[in-house]
Amino acid sequence: MAILLNKDTKVIVQGITGRIGSFHAEDMMAYGTKVVGGVTPGKGGTTHLGVPVFSTVKGAVQETGAEASIVFVPPPFAADSIMEAADSGIKTCVCITDGIPAQDMMRVKRYMRRYRAENRMMLMGPNCAGMITAGQAMMGIMPGHIYQPGRIGIIARSGTLSYEAASQMKARGIGVSTSVGIGGDPINGSSFRDVLELFEEDDETDAVVMIGEIGGPQEVDAARWAEENFSKPLLAYIAGLSAPKGKRMGHAGAIVSGEGESAQEKVEIIRACGHHIIPNPSAFGETVESLLNDMKKAA
Repeated sequence: MAILLNKDTKVIVQGITGRIGSFHAEDMMAYGTKVVGGVTPGKGGTTHLGVPVFSTVKGAVQETGAEASIVFVPPPFAADSIMEAADSGIKTCVCITDGIPAQDMMRVKRYMRRYRAENRMMLMGPNCAGMITAGQAMMGIMPGHIYQPGRIGIIARSGTLSYEAASQMKARGIGVSTSVGIGGDPINGSSFRDVLELFEEDDETDAVVMIGEIGGPQEVDAARWAEENFSKPLLAYIAGLSAPKGKRMGHAGAIVSGEGESAQEKVEIIRACGHHIIPNPSAFGETVESLLNDMKKAA
């Protein structure tokens, strides 16, 4: 079982004929993703990479039955592309695009609230690496070969750190169920808690690694929710322990401006909620392995 994406999920690529979209669409297909078409305005009726190209998302959905979309569209047009996907019946959307203006994302969030919760599209990103269900399918830009199929979920704001976690676990024979990038921008489509709720319902995920960073309340909100509502072990790594307060760091969202937003404060709160802390980026594999050994002993 997997969350959001599996080998049967029908995927379209918005921006498939562009240089970046074309490169990663081909990589996704090679991994096993069921890419059924692409969207580039004005190029409907053509084919690219062996799949049909449509001028609109609605047309692509009607003709292919697509359920998911990945957006490789330049920042000035990306918000409209996301809203077009939401309006066309897409259930899951990944937006890779970096540099979308915050006001555009505010527009996207308001637009998506028009739909009832049960009909609302789930958006990952923007500014994210995407998602992968190991051994089945990926919608993103990650190196698929480092993900060994298994039973550990990953949720991350940082794509690079999620790769590091997956690689270290693979080296120890530990596999991943699904890895989800939520993106590092201040306004993103889904939160850590949103994805944790899905992992809670997944019978084939035994534990989850949450990779966060300084800035914003998301990690703390997720940890507090998980304390009462998440039945599986939660391991957390928070990047930015040495970052000075008030200084903007790598991701646009990684700025500390309020109480409980520094890395150290987040670590203390997450630990107080009873979750496991991964102390540094070289300890993903050993920390997960230690937890799994403890779970085996207790079984």
